[in-house]
Amino acid sequence: MEPVWDLVVVGAGPAGASAALGALAVDPGLSVLLLDRHDFPRDKACGDGIAPHVFDLLAEVGVTGLVDDWTPVRRFALTRGATGVDRDMARPNWVVPRTVFDQRLAAAAQSAGARLIRRRVRGLRVAKDVITVDGDLQARFVVGADGAHSVVRRELGVKPGPVALAIRGYAPTPAARAASQVIAYGPGRQPSYAWSFDRGDGWSNVGYGEQLAAGRPRPTRANILEHLDQLLPGATDGGKSWWGHHLPLSSWFWRPRPGPVMLAGDAAGLINPMTGEGIYYAVATGLLAGRAVADALHNDSRDAGTSYRRQTGRLLGRHLRHTSLTAQLTRSGHILDAGIRAAAADQATFDDLVELGLADGLITPRLLRALVTS
Repeated sequence: MEPVWDLVVVGAGPAGASAALGALAVDPGLSVLLLDRHDFPRDKACGDGIAPHVFDLLAEVGVTGLVDDWTPVRRFALTRGATGVDRDMARPNWVVPRTVFDQRLAAAAQSAGARLIRRRVRGLRVAKDVITVDGDLQARFVVGADGAHSVVRRELGVKPGPVALAIRGYAPTPAARAASQVIAYGPGRQPSYAWSFDRGDGWSNVGYGEQLAAGRPRPTRANILEHLDQLLPGATDGGKSWWGHHLPLSSWFWRPRPGPVMLAGDAAGLINPMTGEGIYYAVATGLLAGRAVADALHNDSRDAGTSYRRQTGRLLGRHLRHTSLTAQLTRSGHILDAGIRAAAADQATFDDLVELGLADGLITPRLLRALVTS
């Protein structure tokens, strides 16, 4: 007989590895299986920016030092045409390729006691006492952390929300954008933006993304690269490793379901619609899902989802409503420009905008005034 795992996590990226870490931090004796369709290290299309809040969360489960050999980035710039702000952030970010970060985080989960195997999951069946994955793996609980095209989400019947399309590459860092994270918004419909994030090793993660909409043609690869060069001239020069990907954008309302199966990170549709940031959400929801599983097992319950919903609501509920509102407001170029000008004029407003765009910040009164009264 195959064992019944306490927890099977589908996807071993930041959300999946964090789910394993969250469960094992509560009870190191749990049996936790991580499944990923790739061997590690593996690339993942992403902006590679990691906010310090991510490392605060990981430190709570004993994971430290993951990026100590990488250079922190303190400058952050936002531009839209001639309007711009370029300031130091209150705390530095890191820009670390996912080939590096994901492997180290998955290794930390394995050191904590999780087992990682390569497997492409194609389906699951939820019964009264057990969940069967692909017909032969059995688990008491499952966390779906399998990305934008999540099989677990599909099997649960959860409909995807709004989606953006982006392309990412790596290019030599020009002097004008060195030691900075730069986001340049497009002149037309929002959200549409290019980015250039300096890794600190002579290369930058560069890309362009925009939200897809019904009745509007999907941008081609050539369109996307043209927009990138228009917004950040020279960004594609010497570029390589171009990779297109979908970004499932968060919206006003997210309410995880009760039961033994949970979604985390991109699989849950958690990408900041203002900035495309998703690693903070992935780590935060992964940790909370893992803790909810450990608590449910301790209480001999089959329902980890209710606890997960409560905990994620406390952490992200207001924030997601605020990012959704801000994304709606900044569809107006006038309002977006007003926010950038206010951030350029006042460090505290800039800090508010960074927290809202890169972690779990809220619309503060001063930021709201800047957006609607300028």
